[in-house]
Amino acid sequence: MYVCSCFGVTEAQVKEHADAGACTPRQIASACKAGTDCGSCVRRIQALLGRGTCPRRELLDQGVPALASGTVVGLGEAA
Repeated sequence: MYVCSCFGVTEAQVKEHADAGACTPRQIASACKAGTDCGSCVRRIQALLGRGTCPRRELLDQGVPALASGTVVGLGEAA
């Protein structure tokens, strides 16, 4: 079933990107452009992503400031 008619992105493709690590509609958009034209599919993408396990989302929920600001600090690096 198509999720994004503008770019022909299917539900299966969104799930594949999610399995590859995309945790947010913005990350899905970066991967396949879904949600970047008319935007009518963004809520469907959010529903597909749900509140599943996502390490980045879990850190954001915990209030890790480096992730909240969009700055990612790798292991062994100082903030």
